[in-house]
Amino acid sequence: MQTPPVVSPEAWEAAREQLLVKEKAHTRARDALAAERRRMPWMAVEKAYVFETPNGKASLLDLFDGRRQLIVYRAFYEPGVHGWPENACRGCSFLADQVSHPAHLHARDTTLVYASRAPQADIAGLKARKGWELIPWVTITDGFDADFGVDEWHGHNVFYRDDDDRIFRTNFINSRGDEAMGTVWSFLDLTALGRQEAWEDSPEGYPQTPPYKWWNWHDNYEAETTPDKKWVEVSDAGEKAFREESAKA
Repeated sequence: MQTPPVVSPEAWEAAREQLLVKEKAHTRARDALAAERRRMPWMAVEKAYVFETPNGKASLLDLFDGRRQLIVYRAFYEPGVHGWPENACRGCSFLADQVSHPAHLHARDTTLVYASRAPQADIAGLKARKGWELIPWVTITDGFDADFGVDEWHGHNVFYRDDDDRIFRTNFINSRGDEAMGTVWSFLDLTALGRQEAWEDSPEGYPQTPPYKWWNWHDNYEAETTPDKKWVEVSDAGEKAFREESAKA
């Protein structure tokens, strides 16, 4: 293994600063790409779909759970998949292990759901064995997977529900696009509304709030419906420091 050179702290810091210029450019390019996603045309979902859930049958609209946005990941767990019935697909399981706490997505009016063709009894057992109890996981019963490009391969489909309960498909990723999924930010950047923070380049009228202020402990969103005063002070101070440092750079 041919390793990079070992240098002094000063030379290492200089190299890091040089690379940081490219890192920041990459971040800005990623933000610009997310802004383009928020301007993607939408596709109306006219067909009715039925899923099995722990509580019985559910429509695609039901999967939103009252929220504005829905992300559905097609996970391969069914007869014929390697590992059945003790395990789901290794790649899909890899992703499920990385899913962040759903409370933070819910705070941004977004629901994440996993969908497979396995019966609910098997899915319940899988979730218990793997520690995935917080991921809503439904059973596909019709042509949903074929209609949305995930009958033979994994992928994330993103939907939006308007005030009249009309549903629109707003985005879709698969293959290596799925690799980055798991964090709150990666999921929100896929959606039509984005992170919903004031700094984002979004179409006029999109919901936005100041950055940092909406953050909360995952078990405290319902108890604290408005930003805590002390947290506002802390986050304001942090943001000011970041901006001053950036201006100096």
